[in-house]
Amino acid sequence: MSLSDSFTLPDFSVSDNDDVDSLPSTSTESFDSDEDDYDAQREWEQSLEQLQLLLTMILIPFAGKYFGRKFAYWSWARYMEWSHNVEISWTSKKSFKAMGAIEAAATL
Repeated sequence: MSLSDSFTLPDFSVSDNDDVDSLPSTSTESFDSDEDDYDAQREWEQSLEQLQLLLTMILIPFAGKYFGRKFAYWSWARYMEWSHNVEISWTSKKSFKAMGAIEAAATL
């Protein structure tokens, strides 16, 4: 036994049928399914992006202005009652809330 014989690999006889059987079968239906999944995923991501834009560009600023104005009026009324003993009362809370919403939406 020589040194070169120890490094040779034994010859494995593999039939051609074993190689063909081990390969996965592909059809055109699986490719269509992948394209449909890709399109559905892309549409889902676009709709999520649109919802995010709706929230960040319209709803969050509107809510911030509305609740900011409510807090400003509330805190101003509490300050006036505490500091100057002036009683602040809203004549119609429903119209006050409606005007607050209209004022908040006016400059958007």
